[in-house]
Amino acid sequence: MAASAGAGPVRSRCINVTTSQMYLPAPPSASLSRQLSPRPSRRNGSDEYVLRLATGQADVLAAQALRYTVFALEMGAVTPGPPGLDSDRFDDLCDHLVVWHRTPGRPAEAVGTYRLLPPHSNDQHPRATGLNADAEFGLMPMESILDGTVEVGRACVRADHRGGPVLPMLWRGIASYLELAGYRYLLGCAPMDLTDGGRSVAAVWDLALREHLAPAHRRCRPRNPVPIGRMPRANTPTIPPLLRGYLRMGAQVCGPPAHDEMSGTADFLLLLDLGG
Repeated sequence: MAASAGAGPVRSRCINVTTSQMYLPAPPSASLSRQLSPRPSRRNGSDEYVLRLATGQADVLAAQALRYTVFALEMGAVTPGPPGLDSDRFDDLCDHLVVWHRTPGRPAEAVGTYRLLPPHSNDQHPRATGLNADAEFGLMPMESILDGTVEVGRACVRADHRGGPVLPMLWRGIASYLELAGYRYLLGCAPMDLTDGGRSVAAVWDLALREHLAPAHRRCRPRNPVPIGRMPRANTPTIPPLLRGYLRMGAQVCGPPAHDEMSGTADFLLLLDLGG
């Protein structure tokens, strides 16, 4: 799968992003860059968090190393790529949002990342076959909107920086990216672990059926479904921050979850319509 001619990844363009002034370049489909100014994000008087799109291979490697730390070392998942890196064939086609943590006297460290695959980097036909989620779901119900859809994934935040500004900064960056590029939809998977026997996953699916289910023409069948019907339900399910963030923003759950055997998780497919 190759990027479309004349539409290279955004990461190749120069950007300057700080917590007090964030500049994101317009992707190739947009006409002009726009300056955004979120409030400064600091843990204390000296620490600073900086959000930017990866501008070179070193930034991408830092994101891949962070993903390996979280997915492989912390979560015990089997990850693609060489030792120490979570890397796959989509990385070269994607733009990579990275949050860097700066402490005086020390090099900046990547502490949060999100990967974005814009439609101008996916020239497969049908377009659904060029998405990472196609490995887990039959995506043909999405085909009619994929020209305006950015697929996001491989999201993670380093354990010692969770509960702070990192995840909200990533969400703001994604929103800015879609606004600048003029894309309407966000498509991504949110994983849940199955360590409680799937009780929380089953309860979240029941919640989705009541309040967050996508319309029938947008529902996608998982290729390896989680046996939701046979699972007991948790009275108070634990909803991971990533999935909770999707639902708070109005994302719809596009069917029952798929079982990701490499990570040992149940993955929910979600669609967020920013123009609806």
